[in-house]
Amino acid sequence: MNSPTAHSSRPLSLLMKLLVVVVVFAALWVYARSDASQWLSLASLKAHAAGLASWRVDQPWAAAATFFVVYVLVTAVSLPGAVWLTLAGGALFGLWQGLLLVSFASTTGATLAMLAARFVLGDTVQRRFGERLRAVNDGIAKDGAFYLFSLRLVPVFPFFLINLLMGLTQLKARTFYWASQVGMLPGTVVYVLAGTQLAQIDSLSGIASPGLLGSFVLLALFPWVAKWFVAQWQAKRVYSGYSRPKQFDRNMVVIGGGAAGLVSAYIAAAVKAKVTLVETHKMGGDCLNYGCVPSKALIKSAKVAHQMRYAHTYGLNHAAVDHAQVAASFPDVMKRVRQVVTAIEPHDSTERYTALGVDVVQGYARIVDPWTVEITDTDGGVQTLTTRAIIIATGARPFVPPLPGIDDVGVLTSDTMWDALAALPSAPQRVVVLGGGPIGCELSHALARLGSGVTQVEMGTRILPREDEDASEVVAAAMQRDGVTILAGHQAVRCEPGEPSGPGHQGRAHAIVVIHNGAEKRIEFDVLIAAVGRNARLSGFGLEALGIEVGRVVQTNGYLQTKYPNILAAGDVAGPYQFTHTASHQAWFAAVNALFGDFKLFKVDYRVIPWATFTDPEVARVGLSEAEAAAQGIAVEVTRFELHELDRAITDSATAGFVKVLTKPGKDTILGATIVGAGGGDLLTEFVLAMKYGLGLNKILGTIHTYPTMGEANKYAAGEWKRAHAPAAVLRWVEKFHTWRRG
Repeated sequence: MNSPTAHSSRPLSLLMKLLVVVVVFAALWVYARSDASQWLSLASLKAHAAGLASWRVDQPWAAAATFFVVYVLVTAVSLPGAVWLTLAGGALFGLWQGLLLVSFASTTGATLAMLAARFVLGDTVQRRFGERLRAVNDGIAKDGAFYLFSLRLVPVFPFFLINLLMGLTQLKARTFYWASQVGMLPGTVVYVLAGTQLAQIDSLSGIASPGLLGSFVLLALFPWVAKWFVAQWQAKRVYSGYSRPKQFDRNMVVIGGGAAGLVSAYIAAAVKAKVTLVETHKMGGDCLNYGCVPSKALIKSAKVAHQMRYAHTYGLNHAAVDHAQVAASFPDVMKRVRQVVTAIEPHDSTERYTALGVDVVQGYARIVDPWTVEITDTDGGVQTLTTRAIIIATGARPFVPPLPGIDDVGVLTSDTMWDALAALPSAPQRVVVLGGGPIGCELSHALARLGSGVTQVEMGTRILPREDEDASEVVAAAMQRDGVTILAGHQAVRCEPGEPSGPGHQGRAHAIVVIHNGAEKRIEFDVLIAAVGRNARLSGFGLEALGIEVGRVVQTNGYLQTKYPNILAAGDVAGPYQFTHTASHQAWFAAVNALFGDFKLFKVDYRVIPWATFTDPEVARVGLSEAEAAAQGIAVEVTRFELHELDRAITDSATAGFVKVLTKPGKDTILGATIVGAGGGDLLTEFVLAMKYGLGLNKILGTIHTYPTMGEANKYAAGEWKRAHAPAAVLRWVEKFHTWRRG
């Protein structure tokens, strides 16, 4: 709740801003209407030079103080005449005293002008265009002093315009002051020195000549050239001890054939670079072979089984399909999963990428030095390639928690479960899934619908902890209806190998022991699946020997460069997200920076990252959640539309879920969106596009959506926001108007 003091300070702040604007415009008006412009001219200075010099001799302190104050006021209000005053400083006070006065007066006035612009417009501009200015603000925070210094070196750029624009950024005032002080010094010296020779100056053309201005431009280029030399010097230090080849076998070597590696190699080949892609195991990486593709094929079969079981919901008279019948079809389901992977494999195959111009090698790659990669192929042969750039795209592997006894019970992960499940004669009767994140929820829900008895163990208080609680609750309810036993708040403590199981069970009746509120509980299982996260593949590629810093992932800068600028990382191995689509997104930046970084570097844009969990209903999100907004202290307004009010959801008997949009209070600017419902991952795209390009809810509301579709939910959510912001006072007057019109 806002305090009375805060409320009372707002009108005062507005009044002060108005006062500043009035003072500036009044000064400009007085200047334009008076003879001040005649005073601040070269002719006037020359005409009054003798009198001013006499005044300066008679009252040196008063003359200096008056000159300083006048200069500060002229520059603070952005009046024309700073050039003439600078000349006057040299004429009156000589080179050194004039330089001292002008240098500090000009910087002080510029800083006051910058602060005035910030006070009047800064908050408004940042509040209204903050999202669009984020890149500018980041650049100013990192290199603002450098940019300002370069601009100050060139008198061609309008003095007042630089002050105004810098006031609208978040550059610190003290940084603005010293960068201006130093940057304006060379130009100030030239003009003050010219002022000492005032009698010999007939016009400004002698001072502001093309040659002199060209010299200033060259001077402004100096810091950029110096920055380049510093970068070269730093690179020389980094690469010291290594011998750079005079020629290279490749422009790029990519290690890893997953999403990030494939896209990087594709881009390199598309721009006619010579590129080698090294993959140890299967092309397509985890997504094609162990993750996205097989899991979504399994989920589809599970959804069909669910619809068959509940066909009566759609008015169909059928023989009931029970869990036993579905479980018996499990081998055919797993066969279809394999067929789906096989159908997609050509998209990521060696043959396809070879045809695109990529040299694909099956083998193990090790970085020998910053420009050399040693590749051991599957037959044991070794080849060594020199390359200008290297991209590390080695992905991640499933993490298996170090529980006592877990290695003795045959724990499965996403890497190993597909072959193990395909070998079973029917769906496993008792499955324990460790982990309540997206992977754990997807597998638990799908296996339960395919006839398994599934127990999901989550150490946290609820499943899907990264999502808002209302989203987790909807998914948990759906999973429990389909037979999943969710044990949230339960910590696995050990595994116990069991004796051979009785008839009807596969393998051995192992057990896992969990603890909840201090009490232990033993759960028997036929299959144990660990879905508690993934660790980046970091070892075995030569990173340690090169001193490339690694932690949870390979440490990179904003351009995906490692310690060595020509060695970059992308995908799961680089973080911060472990999604196929972010790996592909990073790959563009990695490839372009690797190939063309000597000319231009592109910083990775993580502003709008979507993701989805493919349970039924799905959970999809982009931007902030309510919990994240609260944790970060960001004020948001929440608009919600329930799917049970949507016509298409009703026709499809898919009414579970909602669309929730977070906006800036009082504005339609989208800060985040969560969709829980059938096809939520597809529906989210509209909000991703809107956030990417700064489109608000009014634009979504004004867009025609096909009827009847699930996509209308987004428009109705925008309508809910619009209804909440209807101008009540205006509507009351409109109602009176219509009443009057009726007579």
